[in-house]
Amino acid sequence: MTVAENRAAWLETELTRVDGQSPRDTGSAPLGKHLKMAGNPFVFLRGAAQLFYADIQAGYLQLPEALYTLPKTRIMGDCHTSNFGFFTEEGSHGERVVFAPNDFDDACVGHAVWDMARFAVSLVLCAEYCRGLSKGEFPQVPGDKDYAGKARVKADAAEKAVRRFLEGYQQRCDMLIASPDYHQQVLADFPDDHILSKPFNKARARAAGGADFLIKSALAKAVDVDAVTLRFRDRADKFQRVSADTYQQLEQTFAPYMDDTVLDIVARLDAGTGSVNMGRYYLLVGPADYQGPQDLSLCHIVEVKQQRKAAPLFYFDDLSPVNRLNPAHLTLECQRRMQRFPDLVLDEAEYDGQHWLVRSRHHAKVGLDPENVALGKKARKGGFEEYAETCGHALALAHGRGDRRSVRFEQAVTGVLPAHSEAFVQACMEYAQRVREDWTLLNQMLAREV
Repeated sequence: MTVAENRAAWLETELTRVDGQSPRDTGSAPLGKHLKMAGNPFVFLRGAAQLFYADIQAGYLQLPEALYTLPKTRIMGDCHTSNFGFFTEEGSHGERVVFAPNDFDDACVGHAVWDMARFAVSLVLCAEYCRGLSKGEFPQVPGDKDYAGKARVKADAAEKAVRRFLEGYQQRCDMLIASPDYHQQVLADFPDDHILSKPFNKARARAAGGADFLIKSALAKAVDVDAVTLRFRDRADKFQRVSADTYQQLEQTFAPYMDDTVLDIVARLDAGTGSVNMGRYYLLVGPADYQGPQDLSLCHIVEVKQQRKAAPLFYFDDLSPVNRLNPAHLTLECQRRMQRFPDLVLDEAEYDGQHWLVRSRHHAKVGLDPENVALGKKARKGGFEEYAETCGHALALAHGRGDRRSVRFEQAVTGVLPAHSEAFVQACMEYAQRVREDWTLLNQMLAREV
């Protein structure tokens, strides 16, 4: 077999192991997850976190050894440009909108350099995707805006952004060392000329009491807020009604974790990318005597999501005893450590023989797609690099909170990172090419031309 054939066979094995179906399977329809991943290399990276860690273990991604000497900390595990965003602290119970990591499904105790590298690779693929989208090289997502001809980041923006990301990460570590209340810092102020000012204001408007709470919040989008009896909207593309027996079982299992009465339950369909094939339910929670729109701020949505083993732990199972926690408990533990004020409704439970994470859906949640940070005049004029630097600050804060007793982690970063930044950048730029090649192989397995 050729090198490409060997890689394709290995890729098929890994995708089948995690997703339960081979991309070559002609006996059934392709998985929606695989079709999503085939869309472009950036989404491919998002959907296959396990490949990233397999390549680290195999030596295909060789990061500077000195960066592995940093103290282990809680890491995101699936760190990329679209796993940062805006939300309110303490979930839907809070009022302050912050910018921070927002996905912990693959979180564990591990090496900070893994998060840093995965984010850096995603920057490269994010920029390339948006440049291609503007030039008509990638298909438009049905129902999305037409991005053909839109201002796009320059060809050298990706490498500049990776460097700005590292600068932001180190700057925040320096700030944390100098500040006695380092673990209480958050990113919650974005001036009008910042790339994140628009989504920041959008998030604040969606929070309870905000101008768009009744029309744009996570609650308003999912629930018929004008109905006398509050319930989820009838949306066949997103929600599926569950049987009476399933409803009863779900309510019996998860009601003890709620902060109010369960008003309605639906199955959530086709959400996420890497976890698109995992079970997920939405529970509408609020006062049993709900009186109408005046009580909406007392209601919120709780997501109950099936968890599986964090991606890094398939290949590195001896990093820390903490990682022996069940998958949902580990996600919960890491999120609580990495956020300043985590959701008030955040727990884990067993249901149907699986481990499930219980967490609030933030009213003000605003995520960031590649188009939000790498397309448009502001992005082209340095906004993309500005976004990368901001994520560097946010990630350093999250990593630093792994140890709230000292700043030993931050001191280690400032002592090691500067001398090895160049080697780190080059390793990540080269690995982005491997992701592109794997994306092509997936499309070939699905018999799609690219």
